Amino acid sequence: MQQALNRALDEVLAENPRTLIFGEDCGRLGGVFRITDGLQAKHGAQRVFDTPLAESGILGMSVGLAMAGFHPIPEVQFDGFAYPAINQIVCQVARMNYRSRGTLPMPITLRVPSFGGIRAPEHHGESLEALFAHVPGLKVVSPSNPHEAYHLLKYAATRPDPVIFMEPKSRYWQKGEVDVAKSGSPTGAKVMREGRHLTLVAWGAMVARCLQVAELAAEDGIDVEVLDLRWLKPIDAEALAASVRKTRRAVVVHEAPLTSGLGAEVAQLITQACFDTLKAPVERVTGFDVPYPSGDLEDEYIPNIDRILFGIQRVLEYKRG
Repeated sequence: MQQALNRALDEVLAENPRTLIFGEDCGRLGGVFRITDGLQAKHGAQRVFDTPLAESGILGMSVGLAMAGFHPIPEVQFDGFAYPAINQIVCQVARMNYRSRGTLPMPITLRVPSFGGIRAPEHHGESLEALFAHVPGLKVVSPSNPHEAYHLLKYAATRPDPVIFMEPKSRYWQKGEVDVAKSGSPTGAKVMREGRHLTLVAWGAMVARCLQVAELAAEDGIDVEVLDLRWLKPIDAEALAASVRKTRRAVVVHEAPLTSGLGAEVAQLITQACFDTLKAPVERVTGFDVPYPSGDLEDEYIPNIDRILFGIQRVLEYKRG
């Protein structure tokens, strides 16, 4: 996935001379995850450059550059580092287009290495999708594999509106084919595995885990469909409903805490569209309502295969009273 993202950024820089990439260590080093590796040498230090260690300043500069007609692609080095920039994201990035009655679009693509799974210390693993998705004016997307990462980033980088691009850092080293000529639809959800008995809804790194679970469930004759939501704001409610109308059961899986997590919004959309056809309440398998733990406790916190299988079991065995 790291190389897919790097190629997408390289092509965006080549195609649009108004594109600028910047952040802490994004220039000469190529980023801590090497997503921008080689881009400064190829496109110049005026277009790919390092910034001070100041996330609020990075986003504030992005707003000014967007107002001046540039297309900034800033990077926040780790998801936990986005907290100091929340004021700029919520009060400036998300609102400027509304505030100016459409005269000041904000074509900002904020890349955020996100979620856990790499055993990093505090503030280096967070799941902020619900926080971002709750803010009007922001779009939120998260790829699950190299092919999706390439095409979704290229699409996001051409949007006139601010997009929060949440990269699952535990998947940076995943290998996979990227068909650059076959993008498919860059918007909406995507069925990654067809199934008949139940729909697993996930995004980011949890998609791969759900595909593993589906393979294991198949050994017991349970045919699980896996839906990659991809866009977390706006959510593709139509594709979500189509999948659950077919299977009539759903489990939502995410790394973020349960309470007020995005799974609650997904469950409501399913209930609203599929209430008459559901055979069981929508189940959620999530992280716990605690601060994101340090690396040695990640295996307990992030939904694992056993917890997801138990969630499937609870839904399949549900009996109406």
